[in-house]
Amino acid sequence: MPSTAQPAPAPPKKSAGRDLGAAIGVGVGLGAVIVASLFVVKAVFIGVIAVAVVVGLWELTSRLAEQKAIKAPLVPLAVGGAAMVVAGYVRGVEGAWVAMALTALAVLVWRMTEPPEGYLKDVTAGVFAAFYIPFLATFVALMLTADDGAWRVLTFLLLAVVSDTGAYAVGWRFGRHKLAPRISPGKTREGLLGAVGFAMVAGALCLEFLIDDGTWWQGLLLGLAVAASATLGDLGESMIKRDLGIKDMGTLLPGHGGIMDRLDSLLPTAPVVWLLLVIFVGSG
Repeated sequence: MPSTAQPAPAPPKKSAGRDLGAAIGVGVGLGAVIVASLFVVKAVFIGVIAVAVVVGLWELTSRLAEQKAIKAPLVPLAVGGAAMVVAGYVRGVEGAWVAMALTALAVLVWRMTEPPEGYLKDVTAGVFAAFYIPFLATFVALMLTADDGAWRVLTFLLLAVVSDTGAYAVGWRFGRHKLAPRISPGKTREGLLGAVGFAMVAGALCLEFLIDDGTWWQGLLLGLAVAASATLGDLGESMIKRDLGIKDMGTLLPGHGGIMDRLDSLLPTAPVVWLLLVIFVGSG
């Protein structure tokens, strides 16, 4: 009697969960714009940072309003956020702090034009947004003020991208043990080790060949710090998105989500790279 047993189904293939082709195309396009502005006219690159900050603020405040009925005032945040980046570039750390304080004050005053119900949660979210996006982004502008500022910013961007790539590649291929399943189920401990390894190698190369007076061992430490801060930044935004009940902050970038879905690892990494480069080779 012929067997009626059905062949076992093939195991499902691992998927990145996004349109990889679109993600690569958008990533390459953004990278070309950023690098071109960075090495042609520094002021244009500052404009790129300011635009990214304003769009990121719009995404975050929109999601807060939609999912939690929190109305963080966008106008003072956008104006103050762009001013914060410019102030950091022109006046240094002191300028960034002054602009941050004035932005927070503007948020408090602007929200007074509406009924008092929800005032505290709205202004708290507004001050958080001002710190989380434009203030942290200002450290990229601070890097740019050094004599080799363009190379410092390029090192920062390369290490963040390499860390993310290492985490994805190693985690996708070898990931077995979850890193923080309640926050980001896709992240694994193996992926974190991949981020650390890739970033440390890239850091050693960047500090040796791109940064004036840098050495390879400083690059190893820088790469380790970037892998840690980028991972924490990614987990931090995942925590925000889980609280909001959304997958992405926006849909502006095909294959990536929104601007904030690309800035999540960059924002907390910027002050880390700025500080370590100042310690290692000076403010330039």
